[in-house]
Amino acid sequence: MSLTRRRFAGSVGVGLILPGALSAQQDPVLEAVRSTLFGSAAEFEQGMAFLRKRGNPDVVPALLSGMRFARRRSDEIAQVMRDLTGQTIGTDWFDWMLWQERNPQIVPHPSLIPFKREVLLGIDGNFDVFLKPEYLQRDRMKIRLEEIAWGGVRKDGIPSLDNPALIPVARADYLKDDDLVFGVSINGDERAYPLRIMGWHEMFNEVIGGVPVALAYCTLCGSGILFETQVSGRQKPLVFGSSGFLYRSNKLMFDRQTHSLWNQYTGKPVVGPLVNSGIELKQRPVVITTWQNWKASHPKTQVLSRNTGHRRNYGSGVVYQEYFASPELMFPALVDQSRHQQKDYVFAIRQFGAARAWPLDAFNRARVINDAIASKPLVLIGNADKRAVRAYERRSHTFIASDGSLIDETGQKWTLTEEALIGPNGAEMPRVAGHISYWFAWDNYLGDAATVYRR
Repeated sequence: MSLTRRRFAGSVGVGLILPGALSAQQDPVLEAVRSTLFGSAAEFEQGMAFLRKRGNPDVVPALLSGMRFARRRSDEIAQVMRDLTGQTIGTDWFDWMLWQERNPQIVPHPSLIPFKREVLLGIDGNFDVFLKPEYLQRDRMKIRLEEIAWGGVRKDGIPSLDNPALIPVARADYLKDDDLVFGVSINGDERAYPLRIMGWHEMFNEVIGGVPVALAYCTLCGSGILFETQVSGRQKPLVFGSSGFLYRSNKLMFDRQTHSLWNQYTGKPVVGPLVNSGIELKQRPVVITTWQNWKASHPKTQVLSRNTGHRRNYGSGVVYQEYFASPELMFPALVDQSRHQQKDYVFAIRQFGAARAWPLDAFNRARVINDAIASKPLVLIGNADKRAVRAYERRSHTFIASDGSLIDETGQKWTLTEEALIGPNGAEMPRVAGHISYWFAWDNYLGDAATVYRR
């Protein structure tokens, strides 16, 4: 059986440490929701009866936190939620989370903040740096507290690679030709980061070609995004890690300077001191391709060493093997599957004040696509088998592929590099940053604000 949503949701309670009781001066609603995890049988029965009589669905977000971890009480908790909402959903936490996402008009009772803090700090006390009560007020967050979910690991449980060891091509004998790598080139500094290693770490902080960058890889979203980490108004580059939290099946990363939580997909802070700072991380181009393809076109590249300082199985096809092979999501996220399946790959660009996605399988029909985003003409060169797509500005040119070359409308050949398209007269057209992603992440985070290429 493949790794499914229900298998994970049924195992997360392992290791939950129950903290001591809160102040005796309790809100009765808070006491009732706490009884799901911390109350005796009698206290739990009394608490559920109180919530039924109160009759307000604003406690459902808190009950969802209780339901996830109080597995032996999940039937009774689900019945209370059904009574409060009039829904016929069963006892599956995943399905109730989807209902919650569909119903943003439900404003959680204030007891959600202390209760959710208590539950999450019982898993890892280090989560406190992210969950200060003043940061969790509804008007100070860019996402919904009720949709923040524990991802199954503690803070830095997925350790970032900070300035990791690199080796030359000749020493990278651990890689197979068909292993996929993230390929990066900045100012002539060429690097390869194998997905079979990055899947265990999901983040590197580096300086490449003199530019401080971080690769934020959300394995659940299938997206690796390269961000510049030197931002205006801050003396030092931001350094990122993985918080252990998710939002709609996307990792929430954090910066180590302020411990703000960031949406990995948008490069914006969503919880903590940097909310409303106006910061949005600038993207840099990155490509996924095979090791064989990358080393052939970049023979002087450096590649990530297996000597990361961590003990992991970095073998081919090991990390997230079941998840990548399954059509199911591990965590809840609503997705429109009328045109694309939730784990179909797309190539995503958010630039020029707009957002557009190209289904990866469109490149099975045409390796070169002439298109535009926000009236900015683009050319995209892709290979679906290698999961490799690069995008460039094209101005007034129209390109085709011919005998492995990129030819413009006049028959002139252009040279493709990692940073620009170079014409026969030396003219250059810059590369445009984009990344591969699962469809569900693109649809969930951008939805109607984005456009999709129709082949």
